[in-house]
Amino acid sequence: MTSGPELEATGPTGPEDATDDAADGPPTPGFALVELCGIEVDLPAPHAVVVLAEIDEPRRSLAIPVALPDATALAHAWRREPTARPLTHELFAEVLVRLGATLEAVRLLGRSAGVVLAEIELSSPRGRERVACRPTDALTLAHRQLVRAPILVDPALFEADVDVDPERERGLSPPG
Repeated sequence: MTSGPELEATGPTGPEDATDDAADGPPTPGFALVELCGIEVDLPAPHAVVVLAEIDEPRRSLAIPVALPDATALAHAWRREPTARPLTHELFAEVLVRLGATLEAVRLLGRSAGVVLAEIELSSPRGRERVACRPTDALTLAHRQLVRAPILVDPALFEADVDVDPERERGLSPPG
């Protein structure tokens, strides 16, 4: 695979230092804790691929195709590179801070017709809430936080590219 100059497959200090800052917390039951380990572009493909890898054994990886503009925004956030003007994710991260909200976790929940389904879990003075979103938005927002939120993946997503029902029982209790 060839990586474009703005989408190299290394973080700001190299792949060995790209581990999420919040990865030390306890894992959520039924989910695997992962880290962003690469953003790849294989030209002339019309999309990039975000690669996530389990932090613990067996270190399986999950590749998610994403649009090039989304990959670029994620690369900026992952490397903590400033942009000339705030990108949408930078704006949203700042709004969360000003409202006293914290991004607690990113969850990749399932897959439907090849599309990975995600949600973010927020805590605020109003309590905890889960909000459905695109995986790239969740990942980019997580990397825009001062302390990166853990990225959690349903282990079934590591299997072949098959649908995974996000509503299936994982032994989780609702937030709150």
